[in-house]
Amino acid sequence: MSPELPSHSAEAQFHIAFYKFVALRDPERVAHDLRILTRGLTGSILVASEGINGVLAGNESALNAAQHALLQDARFAGMQFKRSACSRPPFGRMVVHVKAEIVAVGLAHPSPLPAEGTFVKPPAWRSLLGQENVLVLDNRNSFEFRLGHFHHAIDPGVTHFKDFPRFVEAHAQRWRGDGLRIAMYCTGGIRCEKMSSWMQRILGLDVLQLEGGVLNHFQCLPDAELDWEGECFVFDNRVALNTRLHGTATTAEQVYAHEPDGHWRLQRARRLAAAVGE
Repeated sequence: MSPELPSHSAEAQFHIAFYKFVALRDPERVAHDLRILTRGLTGSILVASEGINGVLAGNESALNAAQHALLQDARFAGMQFKRSACSRPPFGRMVVHVKAEIVAVGLAHPSPLPAEGTFVKPPAWRSLLGQENVLVLDNRNSFEFRLGHFHHAIDPGVTHFKDFPRFVEAHAQRWRGDGLRIAMYCTGGIRCEKMSSWMQRILGLDVLQLEGGVLNHFQCLPDAELDWEGECFVFDNRVALNTRLHGTATTAEQVYAHEPDGHWRLQRARRLAAAVGE
């Protein structure tokens, strides 16, 4: 990775999201390099022995430089980036953390790295929606589903991603017996990629996953509203995006109003918003 990037200015701001499952022998060293690389940007990156998972915000030139530097690293070659414009700053600071996993799934024995799954590009995904032998499974929390979801999708009814495996285990036998293919999606793709490996290897399910998640679907299809109802929740100060990847007027208070852990989530959202003004 290249040296420190120039600081961003008052120019128009953009947001990029990215991840890659790849074996990293020295996550602490990778995190150190990323802290240097992302000076002048805001956002967060998780680093683990299984790869990286990040979101960054800044002006276009700074983000282009960061993206280029990451792709020059052989470990992250081919990594996909989802980009959207920001009408307000998504983050207040830049943090890089080393974790046990880049997405925690709550499994006692998760696969070291996800197996290569069956990825479906947005145009082909559109054709899956509504097919009789396809179950469209939303791999997100219930409050995300309520804010917006694909047509024909089912809500897993979970309040935290770590609860998702129990939902799948409870239904896997019936899904197999009915000969269903599971078409699974999440916001950016990472939750599906981690879960599909376990669902295929351990539970014997036939799993398809939307390549790049909802954000990639919106990015690729100018008429994505034909497939989607509502808005897409994002875990930053923008709160929600429409199918044009533009921020909406939806507030965190509205999203978390009836959640069992809504008070905690709202307090966290308010801390994030306050950090932007510091």
